[in-house]
Amino acid sequence: MHVKLPFTKMHGLGNDFVLLSGPDVAGLDLHPDRQKETLEKLAAFLCDRHFGIGADGLILPVPASDSSRFDTRFVYLNGDGSWAEMCGNGIRCFALFVKDLGLVDRDSFTVETLAGPISPKINADRTVTVDMGPPILEPALIPFAGDNAKVPVQRFELDVLGRKIPVTPVSMGNPHCLVFQDELPQQLDPAVFGPALETHPAFPAKTNVEFVEVLSRQALKVTVWERGCGFTLACGTGACATGVGAMMLGKVDSVVNVALPGGPLKIEWNGQPEDHVFMSGPAAYVFKGEIEVPASILPKVPA
Repeated sequence: MHVKLPFTKMHGLGNDFVLLSGPDVAGLDLHPDRQKETLEKLAAFLCDRHFGIGADGLILPVPASDSSRFDTRFVYLNGDGSWAEMCGNGIRCFALFVKDLGLVDRDSFTVETLAGPISPKINADRTVTVDMGPPILEPALIPFAGDNAKVPVQRFELDVLGRKIPVTPVSMGNPHCLVFQDELPQQLDPAVFGPALETHPAFPAKTNVEFVEVLSRQALKVTVWERGCGFTLACGTGACATGVGAMMLGKVDSVVNVALPGGPLKIEWNGQPEDHVFMSGPAAYVFKGEIEVPASILPKVPA
């Protein structure tokens, strides 16, 4: 037996997502506080590019836990069914989606996430600027378990596959490991070192990995290996973390364009730990439809 589940597919610079209209879509109880394991299985099924819709992650809007502080709540799972605190490209898609659904009635609002409050603004051209909050630079909060790591962690040498690799960890609510290719005598192969760094013991919650080339004081080029996804065309939090890391190391100015395989994002940060990071970029609809989901995945079948 199967259940027909309506969905929307969106992307931000090619980083693509399946979005459901709420925790009670198709009469099902998909609230994350009650259906954690169900959502993990559902995300893996929907995001499968051979047997499902195909996406990097699943996004679900749910009512905020405190409506006096937040307008809505952002729930995100990676394509393998693992949970993620935040997704920069996903939050831009989410912002357009909940506004178009009528779940919020303003162009600027505050979203509850596992990474804390996030404030997107839908611009007149339907690009989205997101106040991502301040970066997280404390090793224990990233989390990063490098011995005697200072704050902020910069060019920390890790042993990876027999090589000493200088890494700069930054969190934007989710962990990122920045590798600046210009600091290495020989550039790393992201297909080899991405998974090795993702699962390195220095990152107890695993990590996203960004391989960075510095093009100028105003431009960076990034290859993204995402935790739980592998290669993706873009990563919004990764672009933010990359901008912060490059600014901390004095490589770029306070406004930088980050070129990702799927396109550019503009990142702004004034350089102090308490300063907020701002990300601007597009979000787009791909298509809407229905998919038949095996009832065994779901918590109940509608009457």
